[in-house]
Amino acid sequence: MNILIYLMPVALVMSLLGLAGFLWSLKAGQYDDMEGAAQRVLLDDDDDDPTGTGS
Repeated sequence: MNILIYLMPVALVMSLLGLAGFLWSLKAGQYDDMEGAAQRVLLDDDDDDPTGTGS
């Protein structure tokens, strides 16, 4: 039972760090354009040269 003295504060600190990271990502705008990233994956850019030869 003595281990709970250490585990409870560690769990609380880790959860607060996770919450702080999530709130920071919201403030930084990480979730602003969820649809745009999904659509860019499907676009076929003919300008890009996958071989890198430039021809």
